[in-house]
Amino acid sequence: MKIAIIGSGISGLASAALLARDGHKVSVFERFDAPRPLGAGLLLQPSGLEALGVMGLRQEAEARGAHVTRLIGRTPKGRTVLDLRYADGRPGDGGVGIHRASLFNLLHEAALETSIDWRTGQGVRTLHDLNNQPRLELDTGEISEPFDLVIAADGSHSSLRRQICPTARDPVYPWGAMWAILPDPNGRRDGMLDQVYRGCGVMIGLLPVGDNPADPEGRPGVSFFWSLRGDAIPAWHADGLDAFKARLRTLWPRAADVIDPVSDAGTFAEARYRDCVCPSWRNGKAVLIGDAAHGMSPQLGQGANLALCDALSLARQLKDEAPTVHALKRFEAERKPVAGYYTLMSRALTPVFQSSSAIIGVLRDAFMGLSCRLPGIRNWMGWTLVGRGRLPW
Repeated sequence: MKIAIIGSGISGLASAALLARDGHKVSVFERFDAPRPLGAGLLLQPSGLEALGVMGLRQEAEARGAHVTRLIGRTPKGRTVLDLRYADGRPGDGGVGIHRASLFNLLHEAALETSIDWRTGQGVRTLHDLNNQPRLELDTGEISEPFDLVIAADGSHSSLRRQICPTARDPVYPWGAMWAILPDPNGRRDGMLDQVYRGCGVMIGLLPVGDNPADPEGRPGVSFFWSLRGDAIPAWHADGLDAFKARLRTLWPRAADVIDPVSDAGTFAEARYRDCVCPSWRNGKAVLIGDAAHGMSPQLGQGANLALCDALSLARQLKDEAPTVHALKRFEAERKPVAGYYTLMSRALTPVFQSSSAIIGVLRDAFMGLSCRLPGIRNWMGWTLVGRGRLPW
C-alpha cells in the first residue's frame, strides 16, 4: 500500500518503521524541517516495552533509560499518599524512565533503516477524498498525490482530528506543568517515580530517565515537573527563579537540590494537555492514532505506551488481505477498550492531583494511602499502572 503518515512523534515513527518493514510504501509528512522530539521524560510501562520488544528495540530502550520499580507520592511532611509497586500488577514487571529524545532517537533510527520517503517542512492542513483515494493539502496549498491510507499521528493538539471525526471534543486541561530534564545529583539509573503533593494545587515529581542526549558530560538525567495552572504560568515567570527555588526548598529539599544549579528560567518548558474524546478514530481510508485519537493528561503515564501499542496493532491489522476499511475497523475495535479505560481513569484521577479543590486533597490524603495497602485494590491499581487495563464491556 501507499501510506501517508502525518507527524513524526512516537506513534508516527513507530508506525512508519513497522509498516515500511512490512513492505508498504510509506511517506512521512512533518511540519518541522527535521523530525525532532517534543516533551519531557516519560515512563515506559510493561505494555510499551512489550511493543518495543516486537520491534526489536526493547533491549536498547532499557539500556538508554532507567529502571523503575515503584511509584510513590507523599505530603511535604512525609505522609504516604500513593505507593504502587509494579510487582503488584504482575511479579517481575517494571517500568523504564526514559528521556523523550532517547526514545525518539531509537524509533527514528529504526525508521531510517527502511526506505521511508521523508517529507519534512511540509505541514498538512486539509484531507481530501477520504473514501476513495485520499490526498493531502499542504500548508503551501499544494495537493499531494493520492494515497491508499492516511494515518494522522500529529499528537494531542492535532489539527486534523475533526476532519476525521467531526464530533471529536478536545478541551485543554486548566492545569499543566513546568518541566525540565536536569543532571541527577545521585547519578541514578534505577529507582522510582517520586512525587510530593500539597493538597491538589501542588504536585512535584522526579523521574530518573537514564541517558540525557542533551548533556555534554553524559550524566544520567532526572525529569523534574511542577504542576501549575495554565493561567498562573505568567506569574511563575514574573516571580523569578530564586523565589521558585525558595518555595521548592520549603516543600521538598531533595527536588530543590536538583534544580539549584539552574540559573535560567528558560531551562523550564511549559506542558499543556488535552482531554480528547473521539467517537470514531476512522473515516474512510484515514485513521487517527496515538494522542491524536486519545490524548489525555499524563497522570497515569500511559501516552507513549498507548501510542506504541496503537502502531503495533495497526501494522498487524494491515498485514491481512482484507479491504483497508475493514482493517481499520478491526484496529479500532482492538484498541478502543484499552484507550477508553485509560481515558476514563485519567479523567477521574486528574482532579485528585491537579485542581483547586481543598476537600478532594484532604480526602485523597486520608484514604488513598490506605487503599494502596488493601490487597484487591492494590492489585487492581498495579494492573492499571502496568498498562493492562481495559473496559470490561
